[in-house]
Amino acid sequence: MAVTKIHPIKKTLYLALDYIMNEDKTDGKILISSFGCNPKIAHLEFEQTKRECNSKAKILARHLIQAFAPGETTPEQAHQIGLELCERVLQGKYEYVLTTHIDKGHLHNHILFNNVSFETGKAYQSNKRSYHQIRTVSDDLCRENGLSVIDENYKKFKSRYSTNGKSYMEYTEFKRGNSWKNMLQLAIDKAVLKAKTYEEFLKTMEEFGYEIKIGKYLSFRHKDKRDKGRFTRAKASTLGEDYTKERIKERIEEPNKYQIYANKKRHYEKCFYKKPDTIVDMKNNEKVKSSKGYEIWAGKHNMKTMADALNEMRNYGVNSYNELDKKLQETASKRQDTLGKIKQIESSMKEIYSAIENKNTISKNQLIYDMYRKDKENKAFYEEYKPQIIAYEMAMKGIENSKHKLLSIQNLSDKYMLLEQEKATLMEKYSSQNSMLHSLQQAKKNTDLYLDNHLEK
Repeated sequence: MAVTKIHPIKKTLYLALDYIMNEDKTDGKILISSFGCNPKIAHLEFEQTKRECNSKAKILARHLIQAFAPGETTPEQAHQIGLELCERVLQGKYEYVLTTHIDKGHLHNHILFNNVSFETGKAYQSNKRSYHQIRTVSDDLCRENGLSVIDENYKKFKSRYSTNGKSYMEYTEFKRGNSWKNMLQLAIDKAVLKAKTYEEFLKTMEEFGYEIKIGKYLSFRHKDKRDKGRFTRAKASTLGEDYTKERIKERIEEPNKYQIYANKKRHYEKCFYKKPDTIVDMKNNEKVKSSKGYEIWAGKHNMKTMADALNEMRNYGVNSYNELDKKLQETASKRQDTLGKIKQIESSMKEIYSAIENKNTISKNQLIYDMYRKDKENKAFYEEYKPQIIAYEMAMKGIENSKHKLLSIQNLSDKYMLLEQEKATLMEKYSSQNSMLHSLQQAKKNTDLYLDNHLEK
């Protein structure tokens, strides 16, 4: 399994070259290769290429790192994989220096390549597409050499359900389905289902109360300031991969491909509970006693409030005061039942999440544990890979006690998503029952106070 990352070098290229060619890290400089340049003066040759091509690019080079799982490969094999990665990605158009570091618990390649191609004179375009190519080629090379690759299903699952970047308050609201980011996701989901074109989608989002800013990213801000009056960008790192401008367009154009969203039952828009008016206590209110005008106003206010309370009760099927207590008990019982179901689903989701993490840990450390199991007397190997061995054993213990041990990560991820949808439906139901209960409680309180104030004993 190899992990890759890439970043630009804008200054001090020679220092970066010195670092990656440190003989303490590269087995006495044996594990160093280059293409189109001399490693010792590569920084000068990179600059010469840039001058010859009349390039105005500010970036001097790109630094690509390819890191392998501990114990999974040899330094020689890792270096060869790095060479093949350079050949397939750079295609003989860029000078580069490749070194393989052996100084840490895991082998990793450092590739410094010229940002300007000596063949085309154009600068390397580093973006999501080019990085995806690097990632794909690296995974292909790992498969060809019998190495493991990162489980794509696990990556997608973590991308969708990771809590990284959320404040505690936002995470708590996310679990309840009330965070502004979560509500924006849900509004986008609903707008995508309604829209036949991208323009219709934007119009629908405006109808949902969102102000839209169009630039490099789509940005949304709700008129009720649930998002603290700030625009939220629709990009992968903020809302998730399914909410970028490009993916939204894909979901509109290919609805069958994203049918999973059609099954969502969410509370798409936050319903702010408007506290109803309350009856003025005519007997014990000093202002009523001291002001005739206020007393007249309070009387009219109470009549209107009582009429509203009666209408509220009728809306919920309550036609008499005697039916009110029964309806309150019934609603409270149903709300509690719904809450119990939500907790059961959350418990099941927690079990599935744990099973996915355990299966990923087992897969990631399988090779190391197999090597350890063959030679348990090798104390040096155990000390070097103790964290991975312990993590593997704990994950195996966890998965053996799980009822999900026979399911794959893909199956578990699908099951988790279905439970999430079921929970969202119940959350909406709970919200409705909670609103009904509060409304009926207030109606009863107003009725009792009205009768106490306006009916002579």
